[in-house]
Amino acid sequence: SSIEVSDGSVRAVKLKNSETIECDSVVIATGGASYPGTGSTGDGYRIVQELGHTVTPLKPSLVPLEAAEKWVRDLQGLTLKNVSVTMYDRKKKKIYTDFGEMLFTHYGVSGPVILSASRHIMQYDYRDVFLSIDLKPALSPETLDARIQRDFEKYSRKQFKNSLDDLLPKKMIPVIVELSQIPADKPVNQITKAERRSLVSLFKGLTLEICGSRPISEAIVIAGGVSTDEIDPATMGSKLIKGLFFAAEIIDVDGYTGGFNLTIAFSTGYVAGLHC
Repeated sequence: SSIEVSDGSVRAVKLKNSETIECDSVVIATGGASYPGTGSTGDGYRIVQELGHTVTPLKPSLVPLEAAEKWVRDLQGLTLKNVSVTMYDRKKKKIYTDFGEMLFTHYGVSGPVILSASRHIMQYDYRDVFLSIDLKPALSPETLDARIQRDFEKYSRKQFKNSLDDLLPKKMIPVIVELSQIPADKPVNQITKAERRSLVSLFKGLTLEICGSRPISEAIVIAGGVSTDEIDPATMGSKLIKGLFFAAEIIDVDGYTGGFNLTIAFSTGYVAGLHC
């Protein structure tokens, strides 16, 4: 498909079957290139570029992240609720923090807090950043240490690997045991104070290295699109071509998960519809 323009104004839309529909206004609302199963093919970008509009670089936004650690595969399908996540760069500078729900996958991590965090590490190209997960954000290190001591007293005759059932999801216990470097078969009543404090640190800062993102096709939305400098925000009309309007994801605007991108789509579509 293509849009025919003459003397700086929209004149017609030409379909793939060569049929031509004469018109004096067109709204481009083709979506981006994410979620191709819904029909988003990215054709809209080609159409507007052919008309002389600028399309800023396209990147996945609100996208699941890939982790370097192999142990994430052992947690595939595990959902963590009420956790705190923080993104850091290599210099340990805090990039973003959030609280809520996340999910482990065979490639890394996903879920609401991860999708929102992904938008903040786009400038790092989704690499060389670290995700720290606080498994017990409601507890201070001292309170958590006291809680672990109570559990260790309760399970004093058991091996370490069998003492964490009250603190962690069953699927997560073998991973935490291995990462703690405390022997799995060590009797609980022989665990040292230093080992216990190390376990507390692990609970408060389970860390993964983020090494990439999933592709655009798996992203919730795309960052990038038709430059907003070339669109009149009062009408959503093109500043370059009379009768050409834009709505939703094809525009270089994106927001967090939680309905913000739908609001962008509804709002821009409404304004474009009023003026086309």
